[in-house]
Amino acid sequence: MGNLEDEKFMQENRKMWDEYVAINSHSQLYDLDSFRQGANKLNPLERSEVGDVKGKTLLHLQCHFGMDTLSWARLGAQVTGIDYSGEGIKLARKLSDELRIPASFFCCNLYDLPANLEGQFDIVYTSYGVLCWLNDIPRWAQIAASYVKPGGFFYIAEFHPFALVFDDEAEELHFRYPYFEKLMSFDITGSYADRGAMVSVKRDYEWNHTMGEIVTALIDAGLQIEFLHEHPFTVYEQLPFLQPDGKGYWRFPEDAQPIPLMFSIKAAKHI
Repeated sequence: MGNLEDEKFMQENRKMWDEYVAINSHSQLYDLDSFRQGANKLNPLERSEVGDVKGKTLLHLQCHFGMDTLSWARLGAQVTGIDYSGEGIKLARKLSDELRIPASFFCCNLYDLPANLEGQFDIVYTSYGVLCWLNDIPRWAQIAASYVKPGGFFYIAEFHPFALVFDDEAEELHFRYPYFEKLMSFDITGSYADRGAMVSVKRDYEWNHTMGEIVTALIDAGLQIEFLHEHPFTVYEQLPFLQPDGKGYWRFPEDAQPIPLMFSIKAAKHI
């Protein structure tokens, strides 16, 4: 998984995510009440790019408290979710039981998954704010690829690493963060879903990964890239001047498209 310092940072992040479960699950951003009433919380992007999942097995890596995992189940997939937050997996299992949506959930650090989960899946899926919590992208790609059945595929929708160099507090595009620097640390004020929430963990640790690093790792892991799409929209107010489009996305004013805000990749394992 990496050196002892990285492991220490990941343990601190795990404590943060344990705290985030209660905050995020009660937030307007996640709107758990509408999910309980039958809403599907997946975005049109991943639903269209992943396609029909009915009858297929799906492994969701870094699933938080399982709302997206269970949304795939509502579309007919046989789902398994993993996350290293014990509080997240506890709530995911509770939702599965409460809503009578069949699912399997495992509490496990992604890098320890091969020792804790056997089998392969038609689809291995992950999305939105997942890669920055991982210090070793080649190992991540190897593990993800190992769970893809021959004839299946891996899919990720994620925030574009280039967009992350810009100041997330400025009212215009302004360079702030280095693209190639590996480890970065930030003071925490609440959760991204509720900035005013009280938290005891005051600092997080994140790892930058370039687009080249991500794509190369998937190729080296034996997957064949079917597409890499770059998108001029995002799923939350990633920059202060973005505007909601009424369809669940945030875009630049006047539909400008100066930079990519997200990317998505589908990578297959051929028979």
